[in-house]
Amino acid sequence: KNAVQEEVSKEYARMLKDTETRKCGGASKSGPGVIAGLAGYQPESHQEEAASQSFGCGNPLAFADIEPGQTVLDLGSGAGLDLMLAADQVGSAGRVIGIDMTQEMVDKARDNVTRAGYTNIDVRLGVIEDLPLPDSSVDWVISNCVINLSTDKALVFNEVARVLKP
Repeated sequence: KNAVQEEVSKEYARMLKDTETRKCGGASKSGPGVIAGLAGYQPESHQEEAASQSFGCGNPLAFADIEPGQTVLDLGSGAGLDLMLAADQVGSAGRVIGIDMTQEMVDKARDNVTRAGYTNIDVRLGVIEDLPLPDSSVDWVISNCVINLSTDKALVFNEVARVLKP
């Protein structure tokens, strides 16, 4: 990771810790899923923990035409809410891969998806400028307010093009 990625990663780890103590930004309390609710999510009960730890600014799956059996990649997957929603869409024949550069987020996402009972989600530590995936291996790439954090967006989009199936 570069210096900017290190700082962003530290901030996301801090925000995650704050949600675990039910504080928003280290100040006032907020209920589970407040940010996710504002972003247009309606999580199921088994997704509420991930929703309460969501820091996105929209819902990248709201207009996606994901089909059962497809593979979805989430760039900056955080605590796993979009992973779970994508897993519901691809079904048991599909696969969802999450990439996050913050170890605490990877650990939290793995915990959240395991506790929610998902078996078709793989969460990996990595940076979006160097995706740990083979060429032409995914059908969809989603991201929820993460690409904007990259200092080399052209490299991110080159990686997206590389991993997308033709």
